[in-house]
Amino acid sequence: MAAAAKHLTPVTLELGGKSPCIVDRDIQVEYTAKRIAWGKFLNAGQTCVAPDYLLVDRRVKSDLMQAIATALQQFYGDDPAQSPDYGRIISPRHFSRLESLLQEGNVVIGGQSNPADRYVAPTVVEVTSLDDRIMQEEIFGPILPVIEYDQLEEAIALINSKSKPLALYIFSKSAQFQNRILAGTSSGGVCINDTIMHLGVSELPFGGVGDSGIGRYHGKAGFDTFSHFKSVLRKPFWLELPWRYAPYTGKLDLVKKIIK
Repeated sequence: MAAAAKHLTPVTLELGGKSPCIVDRDIQVEYTAKRIAWGKFLNAGQTCVAPDYLLVDRRVKSDLMQAIATALQQFYGDDPAQSPDYGRIISPRHFSRLESLLQEGNVVIGGQSNPADRYVAPTVVEVTSLDDRIMQEEIFGPILPVIEYDQLEEAIALINSKSKPLALYIFSKSAQFQNRILAGTSSGGVCINDTIMHLGVSELPFGGVGDSGIGRYHGKAGFDTFSHFKSVLRKPFWLELPWRYAPYTGKLDLVKKIIK
């Protein structure tokens, strides 16, 4: 954006941020766990719209954690390091950053790592402090912090205390629950009862808001974003209205009557 500004070149920026995933107690636990685990650990968490942290209703947390562990075993087996379907971290520098994040919170699933292979296991961490670095920066890796809440207002307030995310995920059967979050938060996009999949719908514009990006693309929105609309007005010679030309004495009242 800084480079483009020197030439007055417009930009469309897809950035990122901490995309929250809010889980209500009124869910189908098994499907919820599978869809969260898939979206988070796809590409070892290295996607811009991966669920960055979970906000889970206290009453369903234990069941959801168990279901996520079951889903991970189904996806990657007893040892994800041996699975051909589980990725690796893109660079040693990025691996080191993620490994340092593993030192924060209480690991409830996974936690293993291997620098020689740039491997970080699918990991779920209970957050002990919102001030921890794991809650201050985008993770972009296979580490999923979990925070429990009692009232939905607590979850909404936490989301709104941070920069506006690129994606926001809601899991609930309740339309009222869904609508309270939609009305009370701002994000680039929202996916309800799934993760990541909204990117694949070409009719849905994709992009961020605030710190998570500028502009929209995908489908027609992409065509519009990367096109310049040139306005052209054509006028004929067969009609000429004298009221727009000076002198204007006596004409203004007539114009006002026409407009009214």
